[in-house]
Amino acid sequence: MIDIHELRTLLDFGMVVVLWLVQLVIYPSFLTCDPARFVDWHRTYTSRVAWVIIPIMFAQLPLTAWLTWQHPNAANLSALTALLACWAFTFGVSVPLHRKIDAGDTSAKNVVRLIRTNWPRTFLWTLAFLLGLFAS
Repeated sequence: MIDIHELRTLLDFGMVVVLWLVQLVIYPSFLTCDPARFVDWHRTYTSRVAWVIIPIMFAQLPLTAWLTWQHPNAANLSALTALLACWAFTFGVSVPLHRKIDAGDTSAKNVVRLIRTNWPRTFLWTLAFLLGLFAS
């Protein structure tokens, strides 16, 4: 049976894989999408990827918070802080940019901003994963 620390590692690693795939492959591909089809493709992408990302995020944060409460060490506290920053970037920057694209503003400026502002999320989720490996 999987224990809570293994579950945390799986959730953290899942987000790391998703974020690096998004950062290095998916978001850059937005720049090469046919402009006439981009909004429809983007809506399809975001609705499908949400089925992967949302459950992980909504499991990862409370689990990390609980483990931090149970074991308030530097690694857990730092990992929780990194996750909270990821949530702030996600809902403060990334989601609004995705909504602009869904509304038809497919300018390269928005796509480039999405790519650029996703780097902090990618690094923070990677940091949360690494810190989780050392937390008890």
